[in-house]
Amino acid sequence: MIICFDIGGSAIKGAFAANPTTLVPLGDRPTPPHDFDAFLSVITDMVGAAPAPDDAPVAIAITGVVDPDTGRIQCANIPCVDGRHLAAEITARLARPVHIANDADCFALAEALAGAGRGHPIVFGAILGSGVGGGLVIDGRIITGPGGYAGEWGHGPIAATEAGSPPVAIPHFTCGCGLKGCVNTVGGARGTEVLHRHLHGIDLPSTAIMAAWLAGDPEAERTIACQIELLAGPLAVAVNIVGPGKVPVGGGLAREPRFIARLDQEVRRRIMRRLDTPLVVPGELITLNPGLVGVALLGFAERT
Repeated sequence: MIICFDIGGSAIKGAFAANPTTLVPLGDRPTPPHDFDAFLSVITDMVGAAPAPDDAPVAIAITGVVDPDTGRIQCANIPCVDGRHLAAEITARLARPVHIANDADCFALAEALAGAGRGHPIVFGAILGSGVGGGLVIDGRIITGPGGYAGEWGHGPIAATEAGSPPVAIPHFTCGCGLKGCVNTVGGARGTEVLHRHLHGIDLPSTAIMAAWLAGDPEAERTIACQIELLAGPLAVAVNIVGPGKVPVGGGLAREPRFIARLDQEVRRRIMRRLDTPLVVPGELITLNPGLVGVALLGFAERT
């Protein structure tokens, strides 16, 4: 049995698994972004509530990249864990084995083996949650590369400096990773809010902006149109480089199929391969939590 966690910038989701495909939820807790002791306490409390043996290992999918050489995590969305030897510190707190992997890698693995990417040898998983992430799976294996950051299309100064019709200037906002101009700053739910504030001077949660867009609000349409454009170019570059058969999308924005369908149209318009069928699609395992499914698969693989 394995205790599994999917940890994002907004929530910590837990489950325990007797096998890689049978997960029993342990509930959700808000992620403490700035207090590491509070972060550890949430993990400890949820592990203690799991009906699992005292020596059951813990497998964690988390936003951010773990350097395979140093064991340190780079995590823009949860500042209290950034730069820490997270696996070692959680192991010391729980006194049980801990395995940590990138949440987008886990999402991509789950979708490649059991979701929208089934049957495709190359799958690129894109996360549009609080921020932007990605994972690459080839022949059923996660590809991390040296440094552990393969697939991280959300970081690096690659966001455009104008978008929309007529075009409007988009600043290179500072990212939590320390760089400016990352897709992560404008592409996820927080990016929706940043763009709406920049374009209209109005502070609204992403859920309200999305609801207004679906209702035909012109200001929300302007925001979403700019966001789609800012996302489509970098994602098209990633597609051209790795050649995936499918690009499943996870995270909160993936729950609106009309948003993903529009993104798919714009990406397919920009790539070298001409396709008449959808390439960028909502993940099929969203309701099952693909991050938990993927990290369970990894956790059981570590035990064999």
